[in-house]
Amino acid sequence: MVKDIEKKIDELLEQMTLDEKIGQLNQTQINVNDVEKTKEQVRSGKTGSLILAMSGLAGNSENEHFYYDTMKELQKIAVEESRLHIPLIYGRDVIHGYNVMFPIPLAMASSFNMELVEKCYRLIAQAAASDGIHWTFTPMLDLARDARWGRMAEGPGEDPYLGAQMAKAVVKGVQGDDVSDINSLAACAKHFIGYGASEGGRDYHHVELTDYTLRNYYLPAFKAAVDAGVQTVMSSFNEIGGQPVTSSKQLLTDLLKDELGFDGFIIGDWDVLNQLKYHGVAENDYEACKQAINAGLDMDMMSEIYAKELKNAVLNGEVSEAVVDEAVRRVLRVKFRCGLFENALKTTEMPDFNEYLQLSEEMAQECMVLLKNKDNVLPLDKNKKIALIGPMLDERRPLLGCWSLNFDISLVKNYRECFTEVFGKENIVASESHLWDEQLIKISGADVVVLFLGEGNSMTGETHSLANIEISDTQKQLAEFAHSTGKPVIAIVTAGRPLGLQKLESYVDAILYTWHSGTGTAPAAAKIIAGEVCPSGHLPATLPRVTGQLPLYYNVPLSSHELWNGYYRKDCQRNYIDAATLYMYPFGYGLSYTDFTYSNIRVSEESIRLEELNNGKKFIVQADVQNAGNFDAKATVQLYITDKCATMKRSMRELKAFKKLAFQKNTMQTIEFELGFEELAFYNANGDFVVEKGEFDIYIGDNCMTSLKTSIRIQ
Repeated sequence: MVKDIEKKIDELLEQMTLDEKIGQLNQTQINVNDVEKTKEQVRSGKTGSLILAMSGLAGNSENEHFYYDTMKELQKIAVEESRLHIPLIYGRDVIHGYNVMFPIPLAMASSFNMELVEKCYRLIAQAAASDGIHWTFTPMLDLARDARWGRMAEGPGEDPYLGAQMAKAVVKGVQGDDVSDINSLAACAKHFIGYGASEGGRDYHHVELTDYTLRNYYLPAFKAAVDAGVQTVMSSFNEIGGQPVTSSKQLLTDLLKDELGFDGFIIGDWDVLNQLKYHGVAENDYEACKQAINAGLDMDMMSEIYAKELKNAVLNGEVSEAVVDEAVRRVLRVKFRCGLFENALKTTEMPDFNEYLQLSEEMAQECMVLLKNKDNVLPLDKNKKIALIGPMLDERRPLLGCWSLNFDISLVKNYRECFTEVFGKENIVASESHLWDEQLIKISGADVVVLFLGEGNSMTGETHSLANIEISDTQKQLAEFAHSTGKPVIAIVTAGRPLGLQKLESYVDAILYTWHSGTGTAPAAAKIIAGEVCPSGHLPATLPRVTGQLPLYYNVPLSSHELWNGYYRKDCQRNYIDAATLYMYPFGYGLSYTDFTYSNIRVSEESIRLEELNNGKKFIVQADVQNAGNFDAKATVQLYITDKCATMKRSMRELKAFKKLAFQKNTMQTIEFELGFEELAFYNANGDFVVEKGEFDIYIGDNCMTSLKTSIRIQ
């Protein structure tokens, strides 16, 4: 199969003119004001791909659409009227749903259920493929430690291991067992690399990353995507230490293509070649073109700089035609692998969305994180009178989150509707008015208050960074008033990023963090509050107390000072003199309605010789986990390591394994993990992936601050 594809590519390359080769490296959009111009561009082989988006900021556009009939017509021209009959590849931002929206990726990561994530993306791909889409710009794998950055919503959070598991699950879901299947899409791992480290959470901005940090924290998710067979990778807008990624041969070719073995094609993000001029490293389009193609950027998205300048660069001898051929080979390879030469004009019927609705709600249930439950106020008795108030009570669109390009709003229920269905109209005390005074009057006739708080979908996403991530003053005032009545107060927080909750937390008895969890948000939340579903989500990113603690992440190296040793340790005496030292809620944290106990951690052997470890021998680590409560529930068992002394500083703790398992009440399971070379190794100062001799602490529990531990030694 591989040889057949490469032979076909060779045959095409021999027939292609330089203009036709360059056309394959050019992605543009449908010119809706002059479709005939686009048709001629396709007919003459001057474009190899069309992006189905109206702008680079489509993720927060309310008018984002595309033209199905025009798509089909253009593809027919490419296949039947262009000289070499090479099909177009259509790309669109199908990020977390299609018609039915699933939770934003950050929320999906909080499920810690990778089988379910993969299942969701399998359905998402099938729905998009039925409309003739071939390629989606997901998964976004940017590790993010600063919740001010709006695009944190699109990624897997702050942990490299969790990010790697999300990468594999999404790629497998999108591409299926066979990416050439008509129901599959090509996935795109983005943004390579370091984009999530933009200073201060400012989008597109400056990044400083050492090679050590890049390799140990930001690279693992991309490596996992490549290992899973991802067909495309998108380069990022940012520069790292003065070098734009788009023009970095070291990153695009030496690292991604050669070292990681990526054999698909790299596409630049929207208009990224023009941004080489804005970065100040290219004087003009010609220089930008040379830098990008020689660095290894295969396809140009939307700037059309390759289309304008690449031929001249080749004729002038400043770009080798062999470099162009290699880029074209990669693009054609993906088109062949995706079956476009056979299936470009074929589509399937739109699927039955009932299955999608059920899975969307199930995924939402597993994403939601119970952060607080004072005196077990939850779940609520269905016979209690419940006052429903707050700004999110009647909202629909915000529940879907950013990057919801294709959605059916008629499928989305709001919180008022779902809580009324679950608890009964007779038990709901709520005003139809959105005026606060009208809503607050209702509290007096209720036994408990449920507050619907959070942020809208347009508060996150591209170019939607915030200087202050704390919940708004008006919402805190509403919570304070509800608290003053003396009635139990439940906060439902719907958000697309970790919010600062210090003030809110003091006013409420329980907090359910629902995220922007798509079409299933409201029904899932209502069933969790009622106890029909036991919460099982765990945080994929640390929740700070206040904005000033950012960036805040659990896998931080130790400090040089004993009393100020790390801003995540419980025994750290001070970080700031005007704020509490600790996080609000730590990475991996999440409560249940039942009580899980962890005990009896043990290892198969206390030490292994380094030579044996390098040859594949592993430690077997076990612990007993008991559901000691009165609810059937799911537990997310997490394993962390600490390398107690190494040639370079390592994180205080590093997540290395997790399992999400169902437990019946009053039952116990022995959970087993394997720790080998891959789990214990790190990239050292030379960029070598190594395990060093010494002692490791091993922790097992339900969040990164668990105290249950044992030790192993590498001799």
